[in-house]
Amino acid sequence: MTSIVRSTIILLTAFVLLPLTALAQTNGSNSPYSRYGLGLLHNGAQSFNKGMSGLGYALSDGQQLNFKNPATYAAIDSAAFLFDIGFTLQNANIGTKGNRVNARNANIDHIAVGFRMLPGFGLSVGLKPYSTVGYNLSNTSTFQRNGIDVTQTETYNGDGGLHEVYMGLGVRPFKGLSIGLNAGYLWGDLTHTVLATFSDNTIYSRNRKYDASLSTYKLDVGLQYSTRLSSKSTGTIGLTYGLGHTIGSRAKYYDQQLSSSAVVTADTQRVEKAFALPHTIGVGLGWTYRNRLRIGLDYTWQGWKDVTTPELSGTTYVTQKGNLKDRHTFVLGADYMPNPNSNYWRHHLRYSIGLSYSTPYVTVNGQDGPSEYGASLGVSMPLATSYTYFGNYPTLHLSAGYRRVQPKHSWQVAENYLWFSVGFTFNELWFQKWRVR
Repeated sequence: MTSIVRSTIILLTAFVLLPLTALAQTNGSNSPYSRYGLGLLHNGAQSFNKGMSGLGYALSDGQQLNFKNPATYAAIDSAAFLFDIGFTLQNANIGTKGNRVNARNANIDHIAVGFRMLPGFGLSVGLKPYSTVGYNLSNTSTFQRNGIDVTQTETYNGDGGLHEVYMGLGVRPFKGLSIGLNAGYLWGDLTHTVLATFSDNTIYSRNRKYDASLSTYKLDVGLQYSTRLSSKSTGTIGLTYGLGHTIGSRAKYYDQQLSSSAVVTADTQRVEKAFALPHTIGVGLGWTYRNRLRIGLDYTWQGWKDVTTPELSGTTYVTQKGNLKDRHTFVLGADYMPNPNSNYWRHHLRYSIGLSYSTPYVTVNGQDGPSEYGASLGVSMPLATSYTYFGNYPTLHLSAGYRRVQPKHSWQVAENYLWFSVGFTFNELWFQKWRVR
């Protein structure tokens, strides 16, 4: 099978999987904290850097796609056509002391393609998650009515999430400096319901629903500058900026009282321009030694404090600021390949490790939400047996990690996650020219 045929199959597979990827992201969470803001935020990790906890602002590799910084597209190899896809299996242990539940999820993480158009000018197209909403909780309480105990059960459900399809360009105007742009379309549904039922049939049930369909543009720019520090090492700095703006989408609130057979009363309220995206700044530092060892540090700031969200104030549905907090994320990661110039397969294995920490961006009952701590390990393996193909080869990425959602107050829910990820990078020699002698 020729490279052109294989690449065509990969492209067709990508277009088939695009809608499936969005569908898979809809139920990728079991966290009650996805009730707030835009849901649980994705960290931008891909197949090659998930073992490094998503490190990426200052990483540049012509054999791997890195949409965390679009400036990296300029480094895509001249003959390569890259196709990247990732899957994650996750087990969550959620709850408070003495009342915990386990939940499992399986998701398609992302799908992306990229290739070089001109020397120092690369392009990438893909689909990736932005946030996820998913939870199912219940709370039971008892009160007295006419001297009789009445049990009230409140059930909380959430579903949805946001997804981004993007096209990115990266260009290298001169040696050492690359700049890039990701232009994307963000869309998705956010649905939250609260159903209150009573053991006394004479009391009407109450069903409240918060619903929104969001769609907007998304723009991210990136820059990378690399310089040689010595004959064996290189230093890189990466910068990114994501444009914050109001999302011109409507949010709806439904409030119904229900008898056993009909809707007794109903109220519907709507607010315009209910959500917004935050301004986002990313800074990364990287150090590479002999093309074997890479160490990096990323910092991300997201300005959620000034972002509007819909809120029920008394009996009125309004938009307001102050429900969210600015988020700070730190990632420290490294990877190591024993010998990229070796003829042995085992010397081309790339081992990775990463640590991460994020401050909360949500508030719960007026108090700060939980912080997040993470640790990960990974290995990338070339799917080739001959050293002559190690320069352009498909790669299998395996990574696993632990994430702790640490509450700041005893009444908040703690969460522990164990996850395992599988990713594939297909590196096709689509544009290689052969010389006949």
